[in-house]
Amino acid sequence: MKKIYMAGSGGMLGLAFYKEFNSDYLVECSDIDVNEDWLSKLDFRDYDSYLKNVSECKPDWLFHLGAYTDLEYCEVNPEDTYVTNTESVKHATQISNELNIPLLYVSTAGIFDGKKETYDETDQPIPLGHYGNSKYLGEVHIQENSKDFIICRAGWMMGGGENKDKKFIQKLINQIKSGKTTLNIVDDKDGTPTYTHDFAKNAKALIESSHRGLFNMVCGGLTSRYEVAQELLKILKIEDSVRLEKVSSDFFKDEYFAERPACERLVNKRLDELSMNTMRDWRVSLKDCVQTYYPEYT
Repeated sequence: MKKIYMAGSGGMLGLAFYKEFNSDYLVECSDIDVNEDWLSKLDFRDYDSYLKNVSECKPDWLFHLGAYTDLEYCEVNPEDTYVTNTESVKHATQISNELNIPLLYVSTAGIFDGKKETYDETDQPIPLGHYGNSKYLGEVHIQENSKDFIICRAGWMMGGGENKDKKFIQKLINQIKSGKTTLNIVDDKDGTPTYTHDFAKNAKALIESSHRGLFNMVCGGLTSRYEVAQELLKILKIEDSVRLEKVSSDFFKDEYFAERPACERLVNKRLDELSMNTMRDWRVSLKDCVQTYYPEYT
Protein backbone atom coordinates (compact mmCIF):
# COMPACT_ATOMS: atom_id res chain seq x y z
CA MET A 1 0.00 0.00 0.00
CA LYS A 2 1.19 3.48 -0.83
CA LYS A 3 1.64 5.93 2.00
CA ILE A 4 0.34 9.50 2.32
CA TYR A 5 1.30 12.16 4.85
CA MET A 6 -1.61 14.53 5.46
CA ALA A 7 -0.59 17.75 7.20
CA GLY A 8 -3.23 19.98 8.74
CA SER A 9 -5.88 17.28 8.73
CA GLY A 10 -7.74 18.02 11.95
CA GLY A 11 -10.63 19.90 10.35
CA MET A 12 -13.69 19.05 8.26
CA LEU A 13 -11.71 18.39 5.09
CA GLY A 14 -9.07 16.32 6.88
CA LEU A 15 -11.79 14.11 8.35
CA ALA A 16 -13.16 13.37 4.88
CA PHE A 17 -9.70 12.71 3.47
CA TYR A 18 -8.91 10.33 6.31
CA LYS A 19 -12.15 8.40 5.81
CA GLU A 20 -11.86 8.24 2.01
CA PHE A 21 -8.14 7.31 1.86
CA ASN A 22 -7.64 5.19 4.98
CA SER A 23 -8.87 1.92 3.51
CA ASP A 24 -6.66 2.00 0.40
CA TYR A 25 -3.58 3.83 1.65
CA LEU A 26 -1.37 3.96 4.69
CA VAL A 27 -2.12 7.45 5.97
CA GLU A 28 -0.31 9.46 8.61
CA CYS A 29 -2.28 12.50 9.69
CA SER A 30 -1.17 15.45 11.76
CA ASP A 31 -2.51 18.75 13.02
CA ILE A 32 -1.68 21.40 15.59
CA ASP A 33 -5.00 20.45 17.24
CA VAL A 34 -4.97 16.73 18.09
CA ASN A 35 -8.73 16.18 18.22
CA GLU A 36 -8.83 12.59 16.88
CA ASP A 37 -7.02 9.42 17.93
CA TRP A 38 -5.66 9.07 14.38
CA LEU A 39 -3.91 12.46 14.54
CA SER A 40 -0.38 13.23 15.67
CA LYS A 41 0.74 16.71 16.69
CA LEU A 42 2.49 18.95 14.19
CA ASP A 43 2.65 22.69 13.71
CA PHE A 44 3.51 22.82 10.01
CA ARG A 45 4.63 26.43 10.40
CA ASP A 46 7.76 24.96 12.02
CA TYR A 47 9.81 23.85 9.02
CA ASP A 48 12.23 21.61 10.93
CA SER A 49 9.40 19.70 12.63
CA TYR A 50 7.48 19.44 9.37
CA LEU A 51 10.51 18.07 7.52
CA LYS A 52 11.35 15.62 10.33
CA ASN A 53 7.82 14.20 10.50
CA VAL A 54 7.40 13.78 6.75
CA SER A 55 10.91 12.35 6.31
CA GLU A 56 10.34 9.74 9.02
CA CYS A 57 7.02 8.76 7.43
CA LYS A 58 8.65 8.20 4.01
CA PRO A 59 5.37 8.81 2.12
CA ASP A 60 4.59 8.55 -1.56
CA TRP A 61 2.55 11.77 -1.40
CA LEU A 62 2.43 14.88 0.79
CA PHE A 63 -1.01 16.45 1.27
CA HIS A 64 -1.06 20.00 2.67
CA LEU A 65 -4.66 20.47 3.81
CA GLY A 66 -4.72 22.94 6.70
CA ALA A 67 -5.19 26.71 6.72
CA TYR A 68 -6.89 29.51 8.57
CA THR A 69 -10.26 29.89 6.84
CA ASP A 70 -11.98 32.38 9.15
CA LEU A 71 -11.95 35.55 7.04
CA GLU A 72 -12.45 37.87 10.00
CA TYR A 73 -9.53 36.31 11.89
CA CYS A 74 -7.37 36.65 8.79
CA GLU A 75 -8.19 40.33 8.37
CA VAL A 76 -7.39 41.12 12.00
CA ASN A 77 -4.31 38.87 12.16
CA PRO A 78 -2.54 39.21 8.80
CA GLU A 79 0.93 38.24 10.04
CA ASP A 80 -0.29 34.96 11.54
CA THR A 81 -2.41 34.37 8.44
CA TYR A 82 0.49 34.59 6.00
CA VAL A 83 2.75 32.45 8.18
CA THR A 84 0.03 29.79 8.42
CA ASN A 85 -1.49 29.96 4.93
CA THR A 86 1.49 30.92 2.78
CA GLU A 87 4.82 30.28 4.48
CA SER A 88 3.76 26.77 5.47
CA VAL A 89 2.99 26.05 1.82
CA LYS A 90 6.54 27.04 0.99
CA HIS A 91 7.66 24.53 3.61
CA ALA A 92 5.51 21.83 2.00
CA THR A 93 6.88 22.62 -1.45
CA GLN A 94 10.48 22.46 -0.28
CA ILE A 95 9.90 19.23 1.62
CA SER A 96 8.15 17.50 -1.28
CA ASN A 97 10.91 18.59 -3.66
CA GLU A 98 13.63 17.44 -1.30
CA LEU A 99 11.99 14.04 -0.78
CA ASN A 100 11.09 13.79 -4.46
CA ILE A 101 7.39 13.16 -3.83
CA PRO A 102 4.34 14.94 -5.33
CA LEU A 103 2.41 17.57 -3.39
CA LEU A 104 -1.35 18.03 -3.11
CA TYR A 105 -2.48 21.50 -2.03
CA VAL A 106 -6.03 22.62 -1.30
CA SER A 107 -6.93 26.13 -2.42
CA THR A 108 -10.17 28.08 -2.58
CA ALA A 109 -12.70 29.90 -4.72
CA GLY A 110 -12.15 32.86 -2.42
CA ILE A 111 -9.15 34.08 -4.45
CA PHE A 112 -11.34 35.92 -6.99
CA ASP A 113 -12.90 39.38 -6.87
CA GLY A 114 -16.41 38.15 -7.69
CA LYS A 115 -16.99 40.38 -10.71
CA LYS A 116 -17.51 37.52 -13.17
CA GLU A 117 -20.41 35.05 -13.27
CA THR A 118 -18.12 32.00 -13.21
CA TYR A 119 -14.42 31.24 -12.92
CA ASP A 120 -12.37 28.47 -14.50
CA GLU A 121 -8.68 27.65 -14.22
CA THR A 122 -7.72 30.20 -16.90
CA ASP A 123 -9.11 33.19 -14.99
CA GLN A 124 -6.69 35.47 -13.17
CA PRO A 125 -7.27 35.54 -9.40
CA ILE A 126 -7.76 38.94 -7.78
CA PRO A 127 -8.05 38.38 -3.99
CA LEU A 128 -10.07 40.87 -1.96
CA GLY A 129 -8.59 40.24 1.49
CA HIS A 130 -5.82 38.59 3.45
CA TYR A 131 -7.42 35.14 3.42
CA GLY A 132 -7.80 35.00 -0.34
CA ASN A 133 -4.41 36.56 -0.93
CA SER A 134 -2.63 34.19 1.46
CA LYS A 135 -4.14 31.18 -0.32
CA TYR A 136 -3.40 32.57 -3.78
CA LEU A 137 0.24 33.21 -2.88
CA GLY A 138 0.43 29.54 -1.91
CA GLU A 139 -0.84 28.59 -5.37
CA VAL A 140 1.68 30.84 -7.06
CA HIS A 141 4.61 29.52 -5.05
CA ILE A 142 3.75 25.91 -5.83
CA GLN A 143 3.27 26.57 -9.53
CA GLU A 144 6.61 28.36 -9.73
CA ASN A 145 8.65 26.04 -7.51
CA SER A 146 7.14 22.56 -7.13
CA LYS A 147 8.54 19.70 -9.22
CA ASP A 148 5.32 17.68 -9.11
CA PHE A 149 1.99 18.95 -7.80
CA ILE A 150 -1.80 19.03 -7.85
CA ILE A 151 -3.71 22.08 -6.68
CA CYS A 152 -7.43 21.56 -6.01
CA ARG A 153 -9.70 24.56 -5.47
CA ALA A 154 -12.76 24.07 -3.29
CA GLY A 155 -15.86 26.22 -3.01
CA TRP A 156 -18.32 26.62 -0.14
CA MET A 157 -17.29 23.68 2.00
CA MET A 158 -19.89 21.47 3.68
CA GLY A 159 -19.38 18.33 5.76
CA GLY A 160 -17.83 17.33 9.06
CA GLY A 161 -20.88 17.81 11.26
CA GLU A 162 -21.17 19.57 14.59
CA ASN A 163 -17.61 18.91 15.75
CA LYS A 164 -15.81 19.97 12.56
CA ASP A 165 -18.02 22.21 10.45
CA LYS A 166 -17.67 25.92 11.22
CA LYS A 167 -19.25 26.95 7.93
CA PHE A 168 -22.68 27.83 6.55
CA ILE A 169 -24.51 24.51 6.95
CA GLN A 170 -23.56 24.02 10.58
CA LYS A 171 -24.42 27.62 11.38
CA LEU A 172 -27.91 27.07 9.97
CA ILE A 173 -28.26 23.78 11.86
CA ASN A 174 -27.26 25.54 15.08
CA GLN A 175 -29.97 28.15 14.60
CA ILE A 176 -32.57 25.50 13.82
CA LYS A 177 -31.58 23.48 16.89
CA SER A 178 -31.87 26.59 19.06
CA GLY A 179 -35.52 26.89 18.03
CA LYS A 180 -35.33 29.78 15.60
CA THR A 181 -38.28 29.86 13.21
CA THR A 182 -36.94 32.68 11.02
CA LEU A 183 -33.49 32.56 9.46
CA ASN A 184 -31.90 35.65 7.93
CA ILE A 185 -30.12 34.58 4.75
CA VAL A 186 -28.10 36.79 2.42
CA ASP A 187 -29.38 36.92 -1.16
CA ASP A 188 -26.37 38.67 -2.70
CA LYS A 189 -23.74 35.91 -2.54
CA ASP A 190 -23.36 33.27 -5.26
CA GLY A 191 -21.07 30.26 -5.26
CA THR A 192 -20.56 26.54 -5.66
CA PRO A 193 -20.91 24.21 -2.65
CA THR A 194 -18.27 21.52 -2.16
CA TYR A 195 -18.99 18.40 -0.14
CA THR A 196 -15.83 17.31 1.63
CA HIS A 197 -16.25 13.62 0.78
CA ASP A 198 -16.89 14.27 -2.92
CA PHE A 199 -13.82 16.51 -2.93
CA ALA A 200 -11.67 13.82 -1.30
CA LYS A 201 -12.91 11.14 -3.71
CA ASN A 202 -12.17 13.28 -6.76
CA ALA A 203 -8.74 14.15 -5.36
CA LYS A 204 -8.13 10.43 -4.91
CA ALA A 205 -8.99 9.79 -8.56
CA LEU A 206 -6.60 12.57 -9.61
CA ILE A 207 -3.59 11.35 -7.65
CA GLU A 208 -4.15 7.87 -9.07
CA SER A 209 -4.05 9.32 -12.57
CA SER A 210 -1.16 10.86 -14.47
CA HIS A 211 -2.76 14.30 -14.45
CA ARG A 212 -1.10 17.15 -12.61
CA GLY A 213 -1.51 20.91 -12.21
CA LEU A 214 -4.38 23.18 -11.19
CA PHE A 215 -7.98 21.99 -10.91
CA ASN A 216 -11.23 23.59 -9.82
CA MET A 217 -13.09 20.91 -7.85
CA VAL A 218 -16.59 21.90 -6.76
CA CYS A 219 -20.02 20.31 -6.80
CA GLY A 220 -22.12 20.71 -9.92
CA GLY A 221 -24.68 23.49 -10.18
CA LEU A 222 -24.39 27.25 -9.74
CA THR A 223 -26.32 28.52 -6.74
CA SER A 224 -26.61 31.10 -3.96
CA ARG A 225 -26.55 31.16 -0.18
CA TYR A 226 -30.32 31.63 -0.18
CA GLU A 227 -30.93 28.64 -2.48
CA VAL A 228 -28.69 26.43 -0.34
CA ALA A 229 -30.70 27.40 2.74
CA GLN A 230 -33.94 26.65 0.89
CA GLU A 231 -32.69 23.21 -0.11
CA LEU A 232 -31.50 22.46 3.42
CA LEU A 233 -34.94 23.18 4.87
CA LYS A 234 -36.48 20.97 2.19
CA ILE A 235 -34.12 18.08 3.02
CA LEU A 236 -34.82 18.51 6.73
CA LYS A 237 -38.56 18.64 5.93
CA ILE A 238 -39.06 21.81 7.95
CA GLU A 239 -39.78 24.27 5.15
CA ASP A 240 -43.30 24.76 6.54
CA SER A 241 -42.13 25.53 10.08
CA VAL A 242 -39.01 27.62 9.44
CA ARG A 243 -39.12 30.78 7.34
CA LEU A 244 -36.27 32.31 5.37
CA GLU A 245 -35.86 36.07 5.33
CA LYS A 246 -33.79 37.57 2.51
CA VAL A 247 -31.24 40.13 3.68
CA SER A 248 -28.21 41.82 2.15
CA SER A 249 -24.67 41.17 3.35
CA ASP A 250 -24.78 44.52 5.15
CA PHE A 251 -27.19 42.93 7.62
CA PHE A 252 -24.24 40.94 9.02
CA LYS A 253 -21.55 43.60 8.51
CA ASP A 254 -20.66 43.82 12.20
CA GLU A 255 -20.11 40.08 12.58
CA TYR A 256 -18.78 39.36 9.08
CA PHE A 257 -16.83 42.52 8.29
CA ALA A 258 -14.25 40.97 5.96
CA GLU A 259 -14.97 41.68 2.30
CA ARG A 260 -16.28 38.67 0.42
CA PRO A 261 -16.69 38.23 -3.35
CA ALA A 262 -20.25 38.62 -4.63
CA CYS A 263 -19.64 35.55 -6.79
CA GLU A 264 -17.40 32.55 -6.07
CA ARG A 265 -18.81 30.22 -8.69
CA LEU A 266 -16.18 27.87 -10.02
CA VAL A 267 -16.55 25.54 -13.00
CA ASN A 268 -14.50 22.34 -13.24
CA LYS A 269 -13.23 23.00 -16.74
CA ARG A 270 -10.05 20.91 -16.59
CA LEU A 271 -11.72 17.97 -14.86
CA ASP A 272 -14.44 17.99 -17.52
CA GLU A 273 -11.90 18.16 -20.35
CA LEU A 274 -10.04 15.17 -18.91
CA SER A 275 -13.25 13.23 -18.12
CA MET A 276 -12.14 13.23 -14.47
CA ASN A 277 -15.05 15.14 -12.94
CA THR A 278 -16.77 12.95 -10.34
CA MET A 279 -18.27 15.83 -8.37
CA ARG A 280 -22.03 15.42 -7.92
CA ASP A 281 -24.73 18.07 -8.10
CA TRP A 282 -24.69 20.13 -4.93
CA ARG A 283 -28.27 19.19 -4.02
CA VAL A 284 -27.42 15.49 -4.09
CA SER A 285 -24.29 16.09 -2.06
CA LEU A 286 -26.11 18.26 0.48
CA LYS A 287 -28.64 15.49 1.06
CA ASP A 288 -25.78 13.01 1.49
CA CYS A 289 -24.10 15.40 3.92
CA VAL A 290 -27.26 15.70 6.03
CA GLN A 291 -27.81 11.92 6.06
CA THR A 292 -24.18 11.32 7.05
CA TYR A 293 -23.64 14.02 9.65
CA TYR A 294 -27.15 14.84 10.89
CA PRO A 295 -28.93 11.46 10.97
CA GLU A 296 -31.37 12.71 13.60
CA TYR A 297 -33.08 14.67 10.80
CA THR A 298 -33.43 11.72 8.41
